[in-house]
Amino acid sequence: MTTTREKVPGWQQAIFYVGLSLAALAMLFPFLWMILVALKEPNTAMNLEFLPRSDEGLLTGLRRIYTLSNFTECLFNEEFPFFRFFLNSLVVATVTGVLTTMICTMAGYAFAKKNFLGRDVLFKGMLATMLIPGMIYMIPQFSLIIAFNWSNTWQAMIVPHLSNVFGLYLMRNYIKTIPNSLFEAAQIDGATEIDVLRNVIIPLSGPVMITLFLFTFLFQWSNLLWQLLVNSPDSALRTLPVGLALFRGQYAIQWELMMVGACLSILPVAALFLFAQKFFIEGMTMGAVKE
Repeated sequence: MTTTREKVPGWQQAIFYVGLSLAALAMLFPFLWMILVALKEPNTAMNLEFLPRSDEGLLTGLRRIYTLSNFTECLFNEEFPFFRFFLNSLVVATVTGVLTTMICTMAGYAFAKKNFLGRDVLFKGMLATMLIPGMIYMIPQFSLIIAFNWSNTWQAMIVPHLSNVFGLYLMRNYIKTIPNSLFEAAQIDGATEIDVLRNVIIPLSGPVMITLFLFTFLFQWSNLLWQLLVNSPDSALRTLPVGLALFRGQYAIQWELMMVGACLSILPVAALFLFAQKFFIEGMTMGAVKE
């Protein structure tokens, strides 16, 4: 028995695609604005002139409005060590992402497949902490950083963010769907817990682990407040978001240079998402595995 698929009228398709196009333009507009401001002549960011005048040539007008000198000044400014800030952000985001993913994977395995006293109560209690605003944690966390004398150190920038309840919830719910028969077969073969983690959990949970790594990397890459708290103004470990604040002076803001730094700062995130797009989508849409 065959069924015929009802054809959608052309005017409905047109409205649908026009709506999608407008939504895409609305989402891309901030990025376009950022690029245009980054290319503008110094001290002209608030000037809304983006196109040449009608009485001048196209190339002449573009040269008058835009310049590439802002990128040179931002990258090679002695007072703004861009590459050091960039490397610091890369180290913090990558190390935090890797460690958080591994910790959440092991903890998710324990909560999903191990039976121990108070497992469900403990898990629900940890989930309840997600209802507490993150700002409330900053005071006790900062007090611990001072007590440990961790100011201006890598530990202060990385360790407090390794405890990720959302990551635990994500990994626990996925690992719970892995058939128990795989773990039983591994135990029969004499596999240790490390062998189960390496040969069963990690290969089957790859897309979800990559998704968690991307979430963690993105959060740490754009983290401003915490890195600002644990680093002094002259610290060599300042990250890129903190460094961009140097363009905000007492009497003026160098918007052009700040937008240049913002443009350059999104390149690693964009490249990472393009590279791992397949795994990210698969991890977000993966259904349950049934025995």
